[in-house]
Amino acid sequence: MDLQAYLKKRKSIIDNALKKYFLKSADEPSSINTAMKYSVFAGGKRLRPILCFAACEICGGNPKNILPSACGIEMLHTYSLIHDDLPAMDNDDFRRGKLTSHKKFGEAVAILAGDGLLTKAFEIIDPKVVREIAIAAGTKGMVGGQVADLEMEGKRKKEKGKLEYIHEHKTAKMIEVSLKAGAILSNASSLKIKAISNYGRKIGLAFQIADDILDIIGNKKKLGKTGSDLKNKKLTYPSIYGIEKSKEKAKALIKSAKNDLKIFGKKAYIFNELADYIVKRDF
Repeated sequence: MDLQAYLKKRKSIIDNALKKYFLKSADEPSSINTAMKYSVFAGGKRLRPILCFAACEICGGNPKNILPSACGIEMLHTYSLIHDDLPAMDNDDFRRGKLTSHKKFGEAVAILAGDGLLTKAFEIIDPKVVREIAIAAGTKGMVGGQVADLEMEGKRKKEKGKLEYIHEHKTAKMIEVSLKAGAILSNASSLKIKAISNYGRKIGLAFQIADDILDIIGNKKKLGKTGSDLKNKKLTYPSIYGIEKSKEKAKALIKSAKNDLKIFGKKAYIFNELADYIVKRDF
């Protein structure tokens, strides 16, 4: 199966699984349910739950058993995007070509929709991986990275160390834990979990570098957003290293990530394809 067919099939499975969590219910106000559902189904590629799914498969687990956790990871990702887009954060009006949550429903409902997805995620994530995912999503992970990102906005001094911290925590931690969770829930050996985690951290960093580059040279209409890191004076790889060296860094990370999965032999084929996909999205 080629990569696009693989991604399409897994995305369909995850989308169908997600839908059951957003059926009309008397237990929650319809307005917040609508806002949460709007952002979850606003066109995401489902990369993180697909990685969780893939890690489960390569470790010999049953993907059906990890679907709730994979869906929870996607909810966490979506909550972070809703809050990222708020005026107090990146102040974006569009994401994936559609109005952001606060532009569609107002700031108050957008904040609560993000809160709702955050808490709903931990309602369905398997207890075996709750702590791992909570750490990756919290102040030691994504939230910490976002805070550092905000604190560095507009700073003239370009700190390489701070840049690494931001990218590793803001983006790579959640990609890494998506894979790690799939491996843990498949009862993989510690050696395999470590290999999967190392791979995840590296492709997560490469993913953020690729985003930094696309923010400058990508087609804004195709990307479906109007804001930019340059406009917001963000600390990015291109702002320190330039575009070409940033591309080289991303490719080096991908090469190293592939090497981490040699213990899986030919089973790692789809992971190698996924790694290449991350840095070749538009460049």
